Amino acid sequence: LEQFKMATQHCLRGRTVFITGASRGIGLAIGLRAAREGANVVIAAKTDVPDPRLPGTIFSAAKEIEDAGGKALPVKCDIRSEDEINAAVQACVKKFGGIDVLINNASAIFLRGTLDTPIKRFDLMHQINTRGTWAVSKACLPYLLESAKQGRNPHILNLSPPLNMTGKWFKSHTAYTMAKYGMSMCVLGMSAELKDSGVAVNALWPRTTIATAAVNNLLGGEDLMNQSRTPEIMADAAYHILTSPSTECTGNFFVDDKVMEAVGVTDLSKYSVVPNSSLAPDFFVEDSDGAGVGLATPQNASKKAAL
Repeated sequence: LEQFKMATQHCLRGRTVFITGASRGIGLAIGLRAAREGANVVIAAKTDVPDPRLPGTIFSAAKEIEDAGGKALPVKCDIRSEDEINAAVQACVKKFGGIDVLINNASAIFLRGTLDTPIKRFDLMHQINTRGTWAVSKACLPYLLESAKQGRNPHILNLSPPLNMTGKWFKSHTAYTMAKYGMSMCVLGMSAELKDSGVAVNALWPRTTIATAAVNNLLGGEDLMNQSRTPEIMADAAYHILTSPSTECTGNFFVDDKVMEAVGVTDLSKYSVVPNSSLAPDFFVEDSDGAGVGLATPQNASKKAAL
């Protein structure tokens, strides 16, 4: 256990973490978790002025990150724009010298059937979810490859689901599923493409709904919020993925509870919005999903020590 603690202690200290859509919700929670380890965090998101419908801006997020112990760079960035992506990446490199971790968190959602989905909504989801994830990954990749050469344990982590190709996950919202699975297909393809480079590419998805603005405003309001877990479970799971060796932990479709179980955390009650409440399952996840290979766990550290 001590060797596990030593192996993972301060693994993100001084590392630069570029997060899309990090002004609120899961993206911000991951940024705060990294900040507590002393990371540099780039908040690349669209909200630069307060919106009464949505909490937080890139500037309020930056203050939270700095208060938590990290260094922050707020950058207004719409990931539908190649120019804005490139400008955000260059601003990050100018301030922090490189990129070690990319979190593809930004996403759009519209849960309707085919006849009820306007083309503009289809386009929005595909431009942000699939195209945006691919485009940001492409822009960051030269710096992630350089990070690998320097032995800095680079990771790409997409907040996207396991690729379960069954009709039940498509039938009620085909357009959304296609767009979200596009993010996961980036994991499938890029992890194979980059296998020998030292850059890890993984996905992370929640077992239950997460208490975010999207859940509150678009999915189920207060009732569903009260059946959700907090974003901190995703942040803690992400931390354990990002501090695992990038040469071993890649190509996985992780689910948050399975990650926490793997690192020895089996009581997840602290993450419930309402203690002891029944939890609502998230889309796309089967009971068997979520395990992976290469996580830095106490068991794996003990095995390596024995060798």
